[in-house]
Amino acid sequence: MGSLFRGEEMCLAQLFLQSGSAYDCISELGELGLVEFRDLNPTVNSFQRKFVTEIKRCEEMERILGYLLREIKKSDIPLPEGEVNPVAPLPKHVMVIMEQLQRLESELSEVTRNKEKLQKNLLELTEYTHMLQITRNFVQHSTERETRQTHYEEFPFLEKDSMMDYTSMQRLGAKLGFISGLIQQVKIEAFERMLWRVCKGYTILSYAEINECLQNPDTGEVTRSVVFLISYWGDQIGQKVKKICDCYHCHLYPYPSSNEERTDVVNGLRSRIQDLHTVLHRTEDYLRQVLNKASESVYTWVIQVKKMKAIYHILNLCSFDVTNKCLIAEVWCPVNDLSVLRKALEDCSRKSGATVPSFVNRIPSSDIPPTLIRTNKFTSGFQNIVDAYGVGSYREVNPAPYTIITFPFLFAVMFGDLGHGLIMSLFALWMVIYENDRKLKRSRNEFWNTFYDGRYIILMMGLFSIYTGLIYNDCFSKSLNIFGSSWSVRAMFAQDKWTKEMVNTNAFLTLDPNVTGVFNGPYPFGIDPIWNMASNRLTFLNSYKMKMSVILGIIHMTFGVVLGGINHIHFRKKFNLFLMLIPELLFLLFLFGYLVFMVVFKWLAFSAANSQAAPSILIHFINMFLMQGDTIPHLYSGQKTLQVFLLVIALLAVPVLLLGKPVYLYWLHKGQNRFGVYRGYERVRRTSEEEMSLMRAHDMEEGSNHDSLTSSAESQSDEFDFADIFLHQSIHTIEYCLGCVSNTASYLRLWALSLAHAQLSEVLWAMVMRVGLRVGSRVGILFLVPVFGLFAVLTVSILLVMEGLSAFLHALRLHWVEFQNKFYSGAGTKFSPFAFSLIHTGFENDGLPL
Repeated sequence: MGSLFRGEEMCLAQLFLQSGSAYDCISELGELGLVEFRDLNPTVNSFQRKFVTEIKRCEEMERILGYLLREIKKSDIPLPEGEVNPVAPLPKHVMVIMEQLQRLESELSEVTRNKEKLQKNLLELTEYTHMLQITRNFVQHSTERETRQTHYEEFPFLEKDSMMDYTSMQRLGAKLGFISGLIQQVKIEAFERMLWRVCKGYTILSYAEINECLQNPDTGEVTRSVVFLISYWGDQIGQKVKKICDCYHCHLYPYPSSNEERTDVVNGLRSRIQDLHTVLHRTEDYLRQVLNKASESVYTWVIQVKKMKAIYHILNLCSFDVTNKCLIAEVWCPVNDLSVLRKALEDCSRKSGATVPSFVNRIPSSDIPPTLIRTNKFTSGFQNIVDAYGVGSYREVNPAPYTIITFPFLFAVMFGDLGHGLIMSLFALWMVIYENDRKLKRSRNEFWNTFYDGRYIILMMGLFSIYTGLIYNDCFSKSLNIFGSSWSVRAMFAQDKWTKEMVNTNAFLTLDPNVTGVFNGPYPFGIDPIWNMASNRLTFLNSYKMKMSVILGIIHMTFGVVLGGINHIHFRKKFNLFLMLIPELLFLLFLFGYLVFMVVFKWLAFSAANSQAAPSILIHFINMFLMQGDTIPHLYSGQKTLQVFLLVIALLAVPVLLLGKPVYLYWLHKGQNRFGVYRGYERVRRTSEEEMSLMRAHDMEEGSNHDSLTSSAESQSDEFDFADIFLHQSIHTIEYCLGCVSNTASYLRLWALSLAHAQLSEVLWAMVMRVGLRVGSRVGILFLVPVFGLFAVLTVSILLVMEGLSAFLHALRLHWVEFQNKFYSGAGTKFSPFAFSLIHTGFENDGLPL
């Protein structure tokens, strides 16, 4: 948790790995996930590196594993659900795994091809059987029509009878031929039109739909087919008909010339179909046995191959020494983990039997290290919110630990409702309790994964919403009278302020808190429930929430400026404390902090007795800039003098903020013979030998020396650009001063969204639940059930999901723009360690269709 407040200290280290133990050492580092490797061969092509052959072998094994996984998924064989984490296989065991995979692939491919051939043959025999049965009906119908006809036309026309029988053409002396087969149902109309246009009516098409749906073994699609019989005369017409059938991908089968031949063919087909069913069943059993055997080890193989490929990828980043017996790698490593890194290299060298142990050496570097912030399952969600704005610069203050409190609190200020917060908390608590359920963790629904990954954020937002709901005394737009109201109507009658006639004739009456006994003190916790009945409830809540929003905003921004001062102290830029932090605080607090002071002072100085004489704070704040206000009552004595003093100090802080840092750095640059700039902070010239030796010792500890100090100072003096520094500081000054105004106004969204949420909740209750509750008799009870269901659906969809998302985005904006820009640059790079735990080891993307 220590690194959560600030990124861990990193160092650049050099690993010297013996060739015999390099593979084992990289494998162990992958299991530990301690270091981030740098590429020492940036100019070498990926196909020209040392271990490209081994990577190709791993890719071939991945291809085979993808094929196995697709076949296992196709056969609905369950994959193992146990969490296994095998180590990367040794290079001498890789060939054994490769042979096993190739043998499984060849065996599976052969069995699969045989199965597909059998299925294709079975489909052809089945289609042939259907064709023979249906075309026999065509001939029978044609013969029956012939016996019923009383006379024959000399030249029949197809327009009169599309089902013209072939006996009519036989009487014309034509040489008849037959083509029979199957075609898809969706193509039959186009097929018929094409036959008529091409063959000019010299064909007769008869077709009927098959009642049974047939499955295509190539595509797996189930389609409906149509059996057709084409009668034609002439060889040329027959050639045209065959070409048309080929164009429409028809399945053609021979047409028997007699009924006896047809019966023999049907009997032969039935026996062959039975034999094929038997053989196909045995083939499927054998195929399932092969896949079951493969599924037992496929998870282990997937993980091993991925680890092995990752190891060779890292080895390609290393360089060889002049003897080609040692690999050299450069890594970023946390300083606290250096001892663990050394121990891991020593253990791997001892296990592999290397004569010379591998070792690590810390080296100096002027490159900016990556940022490492260790998180757990609770803090990772809040850290992701910060990283979405930008990964923090190296060793700067991390906003995540403060966001854990401020983010759900600002959300709850806008979403304050006891009932809605309770529903949100229960939903998040359910996800937290069942967070280890595999179905919840590995869902393919991105919308659900967003909720699941942010379950702890949702839980905190729900809990804080319960708290602010109690403060607002708001539960589904209704108030809770827990402690009893502090206002009493009885005192107004006792003091003869009200009479029965006044109550009967006035729709609205005002309670006077100056009357003894009307107001008995503040409500113990939150807002008094009597305000839910008051006609000026919205006016009261407007004033309350608007002032609360401004106070929270000023506190939040001030805290951000203070965190920027902590950054200056950590990076030893102490001049920024006087030239940036103090002017920024003076400008913010002497103007907008004074506004908060006036709000609090007015609350304390004025009571119900003299509240009518209380002046407007907004008018006083405007008059402060105009240096006016003699004509209106003051809040306190000496107010004008204090306001002028605060305004002058705030305005004087602007030129200090604008010119202070550039002028100081320019003066420091001109006096470089007496001062040195090193790593962003000033070093006073040491005059004694003792101080010089201490400086050299400090530099050696940090991986530097006095020569690098001198060269750093010289390079910075050469690269010093006053115009560039002044431009950046001008932009910062303008952005900060104008931002203080706009950011303060931006916090009013807390007030606006809180009122919007409360009003939406009240409208939903009035238009849905109140209608159901007003219906009397027994019918009203039955009517209340669907009404409550509608109320629940609208509450979840509108008030929880839509309003919750709106409040979430506004809270996100307040942290990114109004809070983090005061101290957080977010210009760093994230530490990406070489860790096997970060490698995807699931089955969703391993050759399986999504």
